[in-house]
Amino acid sequence: MDLLRVNLRIPEFSNSLLDWLIALGVASAWFLALLAIRRLIRRYHRRLVPQPKVSFAEVLTATFSRTSALFMLVAGLEAGLATLNPSGLVTRVTRSVVLIVLIWQVGIWSTTATGALLERRRQLAEDTDRAVASSLGIVGVIVRTAIWIIVVILILQNMGVDVSALLTGLGIGGVAVALALQNVLGDLLASLAITFDRPFVVGDLIMLEGVEGHVEYIGLKSTRIRSLWGEQIIISNADLLRSRLRNLGRMSERRVEFTLGVAYETAPEMLERIPTIVGQIVSAQKDARFERSHLADHGVYSLTIRTVYYVLSPSIVRHMDIQQAVHIGIHREFARAGIKFSEPPPISIPHAAIAAQ
Repeated sequence: MDLLRVNLRIPEFSNSLLDWLIALGVASAWFLALLAIRRLIRRYHRRLVPQPKVSFAEVLTATFSRTSALFMLVAGLEAGLATLNPSGLVTRVTRSVVLIVLIWQVGIWSTTATGALLERRRQLAEDTDRAVASSLGIVGVIVRTAIWIIVVILILQNMGVDVSALLTGLGIGGVAVALALQNVLGDLLASLAITFDRPFVVGDLIMLEGVEGHVEYIGLKSTRIRSLWGEQIIISNADLLRSRLRNLGRMSERRVEFTLGVAYETAPEMLERIPTIVGQIVSAQKDARFERSHLADHGVYSLTIRTVYYVLSPSIVRHMDIQQAVHIGIHREFARAGIKFSEPPPISIPHAAIAAQ
């Protein structure tokens, strides 16, 4: 009996076979318990996904549903080893492995939580602040990249790597890479400027250098624009910021100015009435604000009436509807009042040209 007891002991851990079986049972119990908890979290998360808006509960369930099997296995083994009496070397190695896996798992949780929180923020701002909604994608890429850089540095430091020397080497190498990729980095910095300065957002109608269209996507290197003719135009972010860009999507109103030419035979009393007539026609239109109308000039062939009004809508369709209604109203009222538009002078054809025909 004494011989069997001696043979059932392992020199490294000085534990009996029974102790090992208990440790294995504890490790298995922890692993299965964590596996069951993850399964419940994932099941609850699937119930939350169909909701139109991302809730805070969905952020939490999305985060912890990404718990890896490796982390659960290592956590179970650590719980099992806690019941044994390992040597100092095994304790140090085990703690190092557990710490590395924990850091890696925290990185997964952090990136998942970041993505879920940014999606929730995007949905909340979608109807109120399109600038925030369009910039969150770039912010997400930057935050996730920063998280994994920190994770890798912490893992290397825990493995005994001289991180300061590594960072110094990366700094020198980064300068060389930056010189080689200066165009790409320029576009990246331009995307950050677009994100934080917000000269335009997704959905805005912009115009630059002969290009006019709606912004579809703002990426790290380029921005995609859907032109009014239907094609997709891709422009680098650096080129966008170097251009003189007109953001038509942020117009609160449109200024309209037009001139009318009336005949010189028009009576002075009628000339005094014309601005009032035009003002009444413009003011009768919904979403229009009359500014002024005056006899502005004596032209070569006509008297010029210049009118200015504002369309209280950025929509080009509404602008054209009001403009059409105003001009039709002017023709109708001028015909009723007997006001004649000026006519262009007849084109004289030289006799030589007539003979040649």
